Amino acid sequence: MTIGVTLPSGDTESSPNLVDELLAQTRQAADAGLKSVWFSQLPLSQDAIAVAALAGREVPGIEVGTSVVPTYPRHPLLVASAAQTAQAATQGNFTLGIGLGSKGFLGPVYGVEYPPPIRHLREYLTVLKQVFAGEAVDFEGETIQAKTPGPSTVAGAADIPIVVAAMGPQALKVTAELADGTLPFLAGPRALSELIVPAMAGKRILAAVPAIVTDEPEEVRAKAVEQMSFYGQIPSYRRILDAEGVEHAADLAIIGDEKTVLKGLQRYYDAGATDVLVSQTGIRSSAERKRTWEVISSIGS
Repeated sequence: MTIGVTLPSGDTESSPNLVDELLAQTRQAADAGLKSVWFSQLPLSQDAIAVAALAGREVPGIEVGTSVVPTYPRHPLLVASAAQTAQAATQGNFTLGIGLGSKGFLGPVYGVEYPPPIRHLREYLTVLKQVFAGEAVDFEGETIQAKTPGPSTVAGAADIPIVVAAMGPQALKVTAELADGTLPFLAGPRALSELIVPAMAGKRILAAVPAIVTDEPEEVRAKAVEQMSFYGQIPSYRRILDAEGVEHAADLAIIGDEKTVLKGLQRYYDAGATDVLVSQTGIRSSAERKRTWEVISSIGS
């Protein structure tokens, strides 16, 4: 069992430099004994691969990854180049996490036609794997065309693992075939054990779970409800919440004292997760974050 966290984790809006804050949080995570940190990617925010490269360079030994980079509208050759650079910078400690994203959210932002998602995922992974294997690419698909005059490699960037934020049956099938694991968010223990674990054939399953250790659970839960309300309107999340049998995304947030949080996280390992990544939706202070990280670092130790 391994335990990590997703970043950013609170206290970033007031920071004069977001990248500095994320690097500081990475050092804090490593000092607390956590095994990995994973950086989120939003359309108009920090570049997750670049930050992961910097973090893994400054905090040697900790695994860094992206959670997750949307494939739309990024061409896989561009993502592959950035990922190889990050892998070389981190001495082999980088994992590329990708996801299809949401058509309703991303489409209006970029104004580019959103491709058929499962076909796009298959083609995207095919190109990434060819690049990472050191092969020249000559690919003509329905959603992606890619052709390189020769291998596109970065020295020191071999063997980049790929995980996909896959939760639906078709995406899981492609992920099990072409990637190294899956990184679902808000897939509860029931959904994990019944839908995701059986589909992944023993590959890595990184369950991202909102969890906070606090003495004021009701106040934190109210904030989590406010922050997580939109997930229920996104079809892929609505389906996975229904599979778990919960109405609101915040129903899956593990909020309470040390015993409550550790017991709640253990359910994900029992369901078949190989890793748990704590996402601190609802966190209110750096002290609350530090307390949570110190508690969860006891998992697997």
